[in-house]
Amino acid sequence: MSTIKRDDFSRFGKDFQESLCHLVLKDRPFADQIFEVLDMNFFEQKYLQVFVSLVKEYREEFKTHPNDTVMKSLLRTKLGNQSDTVKRQLREFYARISRFEDEHAEYVKKTALDFCKKQKLKEAMLKSIPLLEESSFEEVVSVITDAAHLGLDSNYGHDFVLDFEKRFELQTRDPITTGWTEIDKITQGGMGSGELAVVIAATGGGKSQCLVHLGTQAIKEGRNVVYYTLELADTVVGSRFDSCLTGVPLRDRWTFKEQIYERVQEEELGKLIIKEYPTKSASVETIKAHLEKLKVKNFKPDMVLVDYADLLSQKSNFKERRHQLESTYEELRGLAQMYNCCVWTASQTNRSGINAEIITMEAISEAFNKCFVSDFIFTVSRTLEEKEVNAGKMYIAKNRNGPDGIIYPAIMDYSKVLIDVQPSTGESIGDVAESAKKRQEEKLSSAYKKFKTKKKKKKEEKNA
Repeated sequence: MSTIKRDDFSRFGKDFQESLCHLVLKDRPFADQIFEVLDMNFFEQKYLQVFVSLVKEYREEFKTHPNDTVMKSLLRTKLGNQSDTVKRQLREFYARISRFEDEHAEYVKKTALDFCKKQKLKEAMLKSIPLLEESSFEEVVSVITDAAHLGLDSNYGHDFVLDFEKRFELQTRDPITTGWTEIDKITQGGMGSGELAVVIAATGGGKSQCLVHLGTQAIKEGRNVVYYTLELADTVVGSRFDSCLTGVPLRDRWTFKEQIYERVQEEELGKLIIKEYPTKSASVETIKAHLEKLKVKNFKPDMVLVDYADLLSQKSNFKERRHQLESTYEELRGLAQMYNCCVWTASQTNRSGINAEIITMEAISEAFNKCFVSDFIFTVSRTLEEKEVNAGKMYIAKNRNGPDGIIYPAIMDYSKVLIDVQPSTGESIGDVAESAKKRQEEKLSSAYKKFKTKKKKKKEEKNA
């Protein structure tokens, strides 16, 4: 009978094998898949064979995947027959994997599965050789086919029994601050990975300024940010980041060029990429393609800013504009989940929002349905009087992670991209509307009195 030389993971190195063991513990669907084709002897080191065997045996006995707490217990109680060297190596290995980042997890999983499946196929081919003489054609094909099907993706979703422990692990959103204490309070620290948030304002109301502020707060935290601009030049957006980061007014940037340069060179800042696309020339798929290019350069975004989503093109041929926008926002939400980052974008109001005291979701342009997929929405409104004193209002229109319907007064000095949200006064939309009505009545009354006084004076002058 022919033989094929037995192979193992030695060609991939020790780091690869340790990363694979870590993934077997951390990724239950991947463990389901690879255990169909994995032979413990593929691992060079005894301590790695023991580690993966403990995971597999626990799964078989208790019909659930172990978590970190269970694994620590197994390493304390199930190593009685192992040598002191193996025990020491296991302890050291487990301490190391707590710091693993698994940047190349997909490569390790793909390579390991490919290797293991090929080994199973080799075994099946050896087994089929004597069957060629003794068995039917169908039996030989069955042996090869069964081997070829092993190790295929078996992730059907969250298994209620096997993933029991996973439901009791602490879930972290890893939120990125908005830079506004009041907003962070009601959003549990800001926007988290996989979440979509929207800024709504009238034309010229400061949508882009708000996005620049949010991006600046993120890079000050050491986060990586990608800003997509479909309306302004990338250098214009970069200039706004300069001002927001340093507090230098836009008109004075040239005077303080050296100070700005020193600030943007500071090591604690995250990386910022500003990508410009002509209006309506880019779609969500275009953004995904760009993010994939950045991924090749080992750049992983924590925040993506799209200025703004209404200016993206739509790959689908929807007849109505509202259906196009709804689809775009759904795709942006999917992008946030795919790249495990938060996505901020902006939307413009219809004409009713231009002079509104408070912009509500009813004033959203074109497609109200785009609000449904968003996790957080705030609006920015500024009356003519407020613009004169660098003030405005922020209204929380939607908030999945906390209360909404709150109005916050804000300082808004767009000459240096300064936006500072103040504590809420407790006013409701009705209160604001009533105050606006009273102010309007007072203005009309004052104007009428001036008119009457002027008319009376003219009459007196004429009679004199």
